[in-house]
Amino acid sequence: MIRTREEFLALKEKLKPTTLLRDIGENTREEDVVEVDENLPYKRQLLICRGTGCTSSLSAQIQDKLVQALEDKGITDVEVTLVGCFGFCGEGPIIKVQPDNVFYVHVTPDDVDEIIESHIVRGEVIERLLFIDPVKHEKIHNHHDMAFYEKQERIALRLCGQIDPENIEDYIAHDGYEALYNVVTSMSQEEAIQVMKDANLRGRGGAGFPAGRKWESAYVVDDYPKYVICNADEGDPGAFMDRSILEGDPHSVLEAMAIAGYAIGANQGYIYVRAEYPIAIQRAEIAMQQAREYGMLGKNIFGTDFDFDIEIRLGAGAFVCGEGTALMESIEGHRGMPRTKIHRTAVKGLWQKPTIINNVETLANVPFIFLKGADHFRSIGTELSPGTKVFALGGKINNNGLIEVPMGTTLREIIFEIGGGIPNGKAFKAVQTGGPSGGCIPEEYLDTPVDFESLDKLGSIMGSGGMIVIDEDNCMVDIARFFLDFTVEESCGKCTPCREGTKRMLEILDRMTEGRGKPGDTDELVELGEMVTATSLCGLGQSAANPVASTIHFFRHEYEAHEKDKKCPAGACKALSEIFITDKCIGCTKCAKVCPVSCIDGKVKEQHVIRQEDCIKCETCIGVCPVKAIVKR
Repeated sequence: MIRTREEFLALKEKLKPTTLLRDIGENTREEDVVEVDENLPYKRQLLICRGTGCTSSLSAQIQDKLVQALEDKGITDVEVTLVGCFGFCGEGPIIKVQPDNVFYVHVTPDDVDEIIESHIVRGEVIERLLFIDPVKHEKIHNHHDMAFYEKQERIALRLCGQIDPENIEDYIAHDGYEALYNVVTSMSQEEAIQVMKDANLRGRGGAGFPAGRKWESAYVVDDYPKYVICNADEGDPGAFMDRSILEGDPHSVLEAMAIAGYAIGANQGYIYVRAEYPIAIQRAEIAMQQAREYGMLGKNIFGTDFDFDIEIRLGAGAFVCGEGTALMESIEGHRGMPRTKIHRTAVKGLWQKPTIINNVETLANVPFIFLKGADHFRSIGTELSPGTKVFALGGKINNNGLIEVPMGTTLREIIFEIGGGIPNGKAFKAVQTGGPSGGCIPEEYLDTPVDFESLDKLGSIMGSGGMIVIDEDNCMVDIARFFLDFTVEESCGKCTPCREGTKRMLEILDRMTEGRGKPGDTDELVELGEMVTATSLCGLGQSAANPVASTIHFFRHEYEAHEKDKKCPAGACKALSEIFITDKCIGCTKCAKVCPVSCIDGKVKEQHVIRQEDCIKCETCIGVCPVKAIVKR
């Protein structure tokens, strides 16, 4: 139990960072070089990613096998360390070898013996496990040299992939809980709030409301008890930013919640996380227990009269519970449905008491701000959108994963430098930002800086950080239909505009993608979208039409092709496409043999023909044709 500054500093000295890095050449950045402690009991670390993605690809088995292999060989100066997500999820499972800074990708349990024998015993880098740059086609040894990482700047993710998330001492060794100590022992509540206001940290959950102002609005209310809620109900398709932070660095969130509690005068916090995230839940529970044991949570934190503790509340996976008031209804034991906002939640929130809600990423920035100062934080990013933003970069992109970039980084830099461009030489078509509530941005706006204001001008939003890249093979009408289908399924049904309006819009989009479009469908979608946006009760309904509105704005010709010509320009809507056999056909009969509905006619060594009226467009024939004579249009 840590009570005094002397005890805290003594613990930090004892636990000083054990991350092993060495000077790797003339291009080494100063912050990457740490003097190796000669007294460490080990000379190498094997950092193995145990985030959800890598765990699903057997990284737990890899870790166990590494430990066993080292034990079998009697190697005692190598430590195997569980860490959170490195971010490069498309390349997992990942092992990073320190101090060599060698980054192995797509590791399997079968690779363990070779890693031990070749790298650990003989000091030889295993070339076949290195990342291959999709643009330069070169193998990269050091992950700092990868284009995926070069333009990133990590604040919320700063310790993910560096520390063991299940070991509080790893966190403390990297300045963990120092911000909390400084705040509760030497700052007033007003001073703490002023730091947040000066930093102008804007909410990373989507709305971008300044966290400092939100904290202040709860602080000035003379009503108790007050509550702090961490919104970890991340439900956007393809989004895993908050989940990865809880899995890789849960103590940063706990520390931030305690700072927020001190600032507003709250003694109780809740982490609301969906039950579908078992690893995040487990690590948050471990972190809370450890924090209590060390005196960072509970009674008389750091020997002061400040008490603060945290509980976890599990959600059932309803997307609408990402909305603050619906989330509070769920914590209270009711069905998760949004409230009519007569009062701000900072005035009447959980159990009608003052409550602040910040999402995981927002909170993960807080300790950094108090350690480095508001001015340092504001020196990153743009004037109106300071700091960084984490994105889940996915879709038609070479480098899939979790990235963190300074606000103001352009879409082009993210997609073509960090993301490595579009696979298979396909053309970029659009990028969808903000999840199901966001919009699609076409190629002509690739040089747009990513910040709250710039995305809003294009009819999109920052959202929680989903970023899906779309190429020439995607149909924009079908993309809009996909996101609206998700919204319809997730609507709580409380208000009529969202419950009924989104269904009517989806019915129109279904018709259009199935070849049954009617004259005026596109205009009706615009009209319905405006109505749903203007009259829905909560943010889910108010933003549900964004994917439709933005795709109509930028790609109206595709809607009109579906509506009037019954054609899909991208060839993605099966009902509107045709599969036919070109004159490249050699008459091998393979296509006819695999056709499940026997709709292909032709003799051996003669060009075959597909009977279009019977074709179900399963595309099986395309896959078996040895000369690529079968195409879809």
